[in-house]
Amino acid sequence: MKKAFAIVAALLVAASAFAQGTIKIGGIWPLSDITGKQGSMAAQLAVAEINAAGGVLGKQLELVVVDDELKADKAAAAVEKLVTVDNVDVLVGGMGSGAELGKIPAFKKYGKVVMSTGAASYTVENALGADANWYFHLHPWDYNQGASYAEGWDAIQATYKNVKIKKIFLAYEEGAFGKASWDATKKLFGESGRYVIDGAPFKSAALGGGDYAAVLEAAKDFKPDLYLWAGYDADALPMLEQAKAMKFSPGIYLGAPPGWPIGFGTSKLSANVMLYGMWAPAMNDTNKASKKFYDGFVKKFKEEPQTYFAPLSYSAIYILADAIKAAGGTDTAALIKALEATKYDSPLGEVITFTKSNVIAHQGIKRQKILQWQNGRQEVIWPLEAKTSTPVYPFPKWK
Repeated sequence: MKKAFAIVAALLVAASAFAQGTIKIGGIWPLSDITGKQGSMAAQLAVAEINAAGGVLGKQLELVVVDDELKADKAAAAVEKLVTVDNVDVLVGGMGSGAELGKIPAFKKYGKVVMSTGAASYTVENALGADANWYFHLHPWDYNQGASYAEGWDAIQATYKNVKIKKIFLAYEEGAFGKASWDATKKLFGESGRYVIDGAPFKSAALGGGDYAAVLEAAKDFKPDLYLWAGYDADALPMLEQAKAMKFSPGIYLGAPPGWPIGFGTSKLSANVMLYGMWAPAMNDTNKASKKFYDGFVKKFKEEPQTYFAPLSYSAIYILADAIKAAGGTDTAALIKALEATKYDSPLGEVITFTKSNVIAHQGIKRQKILQWQNGRQEVIWPLEAKTSTPVYPFPKWK
């Protein structure tokens, strides 16, 4: 009897100790890039909402954010600081694949649960390996994205008979993200022989570049039906300005940065540019979770979310909070088990669950959307069941 009483007393003391203080979440994003800046802001919004509703297991959430500057060494140092100095319970965030690769040795060293919001390159999951069961990846891998784009363009061409695509040119930033996009494009669009593929690299303005003359000239000579660039938000407007200057008007002009500059839709250059993404404010018209997130973001920060990394990071915090509650705490094994049962109805229009990918055990979203800038806002073109508008095609000639 005394032994049983002692066990109960010990459990009560442990529960009381857990109820004190905060649950600390370590966030890592590139804060000079729109994706990291607004991803961090959206995570803070989620933390504020959860805390206002009573927190998790009687504790408040605390988000500690470190800037990785899109650099591998800074990202690795951020993990070390958050774990050893700030004593965080879990880790969240990420955007660039190169920076994510830098974190992996520290991730493996500490074995903390990671809820990754970025890193599309397959090289990241290859570096993680199949036994990284503490790593939960929300963002689609490059091959997930490529497969969804192929499906989307097939559906668009079948539905809108005037849209015809044979030749595709990819301009890709010279880092891990761009190279992975090029590899995936060649494989998914080129191997069947249905499409003719060409491409060339450029140095992103986010990493000190900004001269796109060579890659645009190569694309113009190729005469593509679909011109696609894979880079960062800093490349969006200057590349369009240079394309206009040389009168380069492909049938489809499409950008695939993780996020777009604030106010991009107000520029005349944005009209009818297509893009790949996971979310657009137009979804507020059809998705209650999207509208709740959007309204909360605008109210708190007095600006509109410009990147899908905002609702993605917002979702990451809610998924972690729900799992911590289900697990009864932040014990790694219990938290992993709780996360594996995730079914989160997200503002991205997806019910997020985790299933196996090519390498890792816990992959979240597996497809993106095809959108278009129309009248200053992003409209969903595909999936067709989620569309908010029809495509404007072809991309108008420059005047």
